[in-house]
Amino acid sequence: MELLSDAFVYLCAAVIAVPIANRLGLGSVLGYLIAGVVIGPVLGIVGSETTEVQHFAEFGVVMMLFLVGLELQPAMLWKMRKQLIGLGGLQVLGTTAVFAGAGLAFGLVWQSAVALGMILALSSTAIVLQTLNEKGWLKTEGGQSSFSVLLTQDIAVIPMLAVLPLLAVGHGGGSQGDSHGAGHGGEALASLPGWLQAVVILAVIAAIIVAGRHLMRPVFRFIAESHLREIFTATALLLVIGIALLMDFVGLSPALGTFLAGVVLSDSDYRHELESDIEPFKGLLLGLFFLTVGAGIDFNLLFGAPVTIFGLAIGLIVTKFALLFGLGTIFNLKGADKWLFALGLAQAGEFAFVLFGFALSAGVLEPALLQTLTLVVAISMLLTPALFILYEKVIAPRAVTQSNRPADEIDRKGRIVIAGMGRFGQIVGRLLITSGYDVVILDHDPQTVENLGKVGLKTFYGDATRPDLLHGAGLQDADLFIAALDDRDKQTMVVEHVAKTYTKVRILARARDRHHVYELEQAGAHHAEREVFEGAMTMGRRALIDLGMHPFRARSKAKDFWHHDRAMLDDLRENYNDGGVDKSYIDAMRAHSQTLFEIMRTDHGDEKHERTERGWTPPPKGDATL
Repeated sequence: MELLSDAFVYLCAAVIAVPIANRLGLGSVLGYLIAGVVIGPVLGIVGSETTEVQHFAEFGVVMMLFLVGLELQPAMLWKMRKQLIGLGGLQVLGTTAVFAGAGLAFGLVWQSAVALGMILALSSTAIVLQTLNEKGWLKTEGGQSSFSVLLTQDIAVIPMLAVLPLLAVGHGGGSQGDSHGAGHGGEALASLPGWLQAVVILAVIAAIIVAGRHLMRPVFRFIAESHLREIFTATALLLVIGIALLMDFVGLSPALGTFLAGVVLSDSDYRHELESDIEPFKGLLLGLFFLTVGAGIDFNLLFGAPVTIFGLAIGLIVTKFALLFGLGTIFNLKGADKWLFALGLAQAGEFAFVLFGFALSAGVLEPALLQTLTLVVAISMLLTPALFILYEKVIAPRAVTQSNRPADEIDRKGRIVIAGMGRFGQIVGRLLITSGYDVVILDHDPQTVENLGKVGLKTFYGDATRPDLLHGAGLQDADLFIAALDDRDKQTMVVEHVAKTYTKVRILARARDRHHVYELEQAGAHHAEREVFEGAMTMGRRALIDLGMHPFRARSKAKDFWHHDRAMLDDLRENYNDGGVDKSYIDAMRAHSQTLFEIMRTDHGDEKHERTERGWTPPPKGDATL
């Protein structure tokens, strides 16, 4: 019953704290950490068992790296080799050197200083990847650079585990001979010669690759044919746990092994099923890990020397930030990406807790020093969500709107000015230019300007919300202004400015949805077009045809839907302008929806009539898109 009561406490803390933290914009990681602080140091509901629970919860990091590996194909890793070796390698070596130097300056022997530098060079894979995934930043250049460094750090843990016993200076936490008792595997190979240990390790890695390529696929196919979802889930867990045990058996990082297995299975037919089965376990274990980090904070030590502890934690973050920012500059990270990279990796990582235990039993670091460092690492992790909030709310908006590149001097005029050359503006611009019109194009993304220039489409760099740039584009003499900015608020703002300043110019605007149409019309747009409406209509008509409906009937139904939606757009305008999305607006929406059901259920005649109406000729087989 004790296990159930502990589980109830942890789950209750998570269920209460995490949704509240998300509502407040703090993110789930900070929610877990705060919940851990509340049930641990504050209320004392959990205590000494926290360390044991944390060792169990660290398996969430192993599962996370397996899922990350599933998203990466070997070809992608090969493309990342420069970042892994260059950016990641320099970060680990440079940070190790800086903190080792700081340790020497504080009077540590060089062996302890080097061990300290290696451990503090690592960042939190769990917090950073979890946050990057939650916020959708992993695919950005800054996110990819962060991932490259984190992956390099996880790989670097292996040589660190090998080097730490060699740095033993005889501090009283243990001895080199029992160093493996710190949770590090490899006991089975300890009696073998070094060269034979290397052979066994390489053989194990090769076995994981070969089994993933040739053995696991038929196994998963056989399990899938049983149509028992729980058995497939059990097989996925068996795979991850088995590889982790195997890697620990030979003394390697379980996280590295499962990551390798994920990469091998990344092009498997069962990749998505594996992801969906492992994801819930990964999320719960990572949440439990963050809870234990918060619950494990020693407030007595913290209150005994708060200035020292927080000073060391902030010094750690500032030092790593400066090093990362410099590396980001060297590797040509720009603007918001460089800030994301530097702020996101500025903390110490969860592997520090594992390596601290290993260093203690190996006699590399003093127990008293480790107590302080453990608290410093925990506080740096606790502050990380706040750094991400700083990036998201303060730095990123300014980095997007500001650029070191000055706006281009616009040396041409045209009857049409287009602001924004994203997926919407490019289609409109190409149509007008190829029809023979003179068009002046503005865009604030340097990469877009450069790419369009390569294909011969002259685009001027600059922020279209700036009045002086719009004037320089000759809007005072233009006939038509097309607003196609990606940012909804900026789009409305620029439409309002042009409508008030250039009253003779006709304004066409890109809208995100029906409500944005009304907002743009109120701002002064003469016509607003929803960006995905026509494409969605084409897709819907295609879906009806693929479901077996005759192409003419599908076209007729799509046409009925189009006319009804346009009528609804006009009819709801008055309701929206009077009170927004209030009760009258909702009632009108429901009435229109019921009318649409009746319209779409109406048959347009028999099949023979459908084939001949208005000279209709069914398209050739395989071409039903007309």
